[in-house]
Amino acid sequence: MNRTQSNEPKPSAETTGFNWTPRYTLWLVLLALLAYSYITQLQQQHLNIAYSTFKQEVREGHIAEVTITGSQVVGSYGGSYTANDDKNNSYSQFKTLLPEIDDKDLMPLLDEYGVVVKIESSELPALIRVILAVLPWVLIVGFFMYSGRIMRKRLGGGVGGMGIPGFGSETKEPFEHSKITVNYTDVAGLDNAKAELQEVVDFLKNPDKYRSLGAKLPKGVLLMGAPGTGKTLLARATAGEAGVPFFSVTGSEFIEMFVGVGASRVRKLFDSARKAAPALIFIDEIDSVGRARAFGYAMGNDERDQTLNQILAEMDGFSSAEPIVVLAATNRPDILDPALTRPGRFDRKVVLDLPQHKARVEILKVHTKKLPLVKDLNLDDIAAQTVGFSGADLANLANEAALRAARNNKHFIDKDDFDSARDRIVLGLSHGDLLNESEKERVAYHEAGHALTACLLSNTDPIKKISIIPRGQAMGFTEQRPEEDRHNLTEEYLQSRIAVLLGGRCAEELVFNSLSTGAANDLKQATQLVRQMITQWGMNKHLGPVNFDQGEDSHFLGRHMGELIDISEHTAEMIDDEIRLTMSNMEKSVIKGLANNIDKLHRIANALIDHETIEGEELKSLLSDA
Repeated sequence: MNRTQSNEPKPSAETTGFNWTPRYTLWLVLLALLAYSYITQLQQQHLNIAYSTFKQEVREGHIAEVTITGSQVVGSYGGSYTANDDKNNSYSQFKTLLPEIDDKDLMPLLDEYGVVVKIESSELPALIRVILAVLPWVLIVGFFMYSGRIMRKRLGGGVGGMGIPGFGSETKEPFEHSKITVNYTDVAGLDNAKAELQEVVDFLKNPDKYRSLGAKLPKGVLLMGAPGTGKTLLARATAGEAGVPFFSVTGSEFIEMFVGVGASRVRKLFDSARKAAPALIFIDEIDSVGRARAFGYAMGNDERDQTLNQILAEMDGFSSAEPIVVLAATNRPDILDPALTRPGRFDRKVVLDLPQHKARVEILKVHTKKLPLVKDLNLDDIAAQTVGFSGADLANLANEAALRAARNNKHFIDKDDFDSARDRIVLGLSHGDLLNESEKERVAYHEAGHALTACLLSNTDPIKKISIIPRGQAMGFTEQRPEEDRHNLTEEYLQSRIAVLLGGRCAEELVFNSLSTGAANDLKQATQLVRQMITQWGMNKHLGPVNFDQGEDSHFLGRHMGELIDISEHTAEMIDDEIRLTMSNMEKSVIKGLANNIDKLHRIANALIDHETIEGEELKSLLSDA
């Protein structure tokens, strides 16, 4: 029978899924030693007896044979005789230990009763001795070989081929390379940002249209916005809308312990994008590697600086006509290096704001599309209660509502679930009744002071809920919800906000004639607002319309080419004095207002003590009856 030669490749280590490495040999040796030890123990089931008992057994003629190894005597009983232990187990063999002082009568005694005597060396077999001597070194060498292999996988090849982890090409791409299936229809809100990026999409789809006219599209686009506003999602959707490969990496992935590794990764990222062009590169959290470099310090060899320099060089290295666009995202555009944002690099900036009411409704529709909602649930009402929420916050809100419905064994998610989920996100988890009577009374007056102050002023947001049930780190809360999105805060509104924050502390001082630590967070927020009014927004008559905000690391980084203003010690003292004076005057004004309405303050506090929670409409009813 003729056999034809098959063209199929022979199975290799890769195709069979098994590759023999030195560490498998080490494991095999260890298993063999364990097996040998276990079998030896099974074969040596002996009864431990005292030395005096051993000699007595010899005299009684029960011992047939003994083997002496060093100070140990192992023997077997003769005939059908067996010995029993305390648990009544029978043994045909025994073992005992010789005394440290030589017993000269033992050998004559054994000869007298015809006991067969064997003498063996106490040393281990030669093979075992060799294995025990070599095994520690084999394990040490194997450990270093395995560690070096892991380091080479992370950092690339070795230096000079010696296997030392360091520089070189990586065995695994340090970035995500994929085709994206999402597009702009999957991104709710962000209409302005999507409109600005449409030109980028068109360039990636039809680069020849721009080349024919000599048009040069910006090489880099910087996406700026608060955390959770959808920068990463928008970048992925842009690649999906254009139908091009998406190369994604975070800025922190460039930074490694060894200088030069980050620069190598940048080169590989851009080389891969050029081969796949048209393509889109996305660098998330670019501020971790693109932070402004220090001036006047010998930090030129720092890994972060080297990586940033390589990014700048790569962006200069490809032409504007190449169908490659680099998107980068950051929450802190103010700390980026000026060389990164100059024309020819990330010179186009797209701002992603927190979603407004209409956008929040659209985002909620996306995240609740697969959730079983009750038919009468109005997402517009939920959007109105989530002013200041980002897209990520709204996604978390929908998930928390679904979790609450599941915990309560519901089949549908209703408004109560969303309200409870919102309270949990904003205020924290409820702790139940953790207050004693005296603390409960003080917290009630504290929250009543916040609420009454807000009701007495005209430029404040309406009260939606007051509670003395502990949530998160707060012993109680007074919730104000703006009726509409605010884009510009007036001086009157800010002053009213500060007064409301001081209302709790002032109520405690008025009623109990003492203060507590419960106003710590209120004071922190109020002081921060006053400082911003004075140093950033020019809302102080004595200091005038000047911006004294220094920003982060301004002296160290020398940012913005000297645009930041250095303040003198005298000016700093003036700022501190104005903050102290403003807070003091505001406190006096709030105490006066509460004292003139002390009956209303008692009414609100007593209602909180009795019911623990008061809704906004109930508060209005209490004040109208007073």
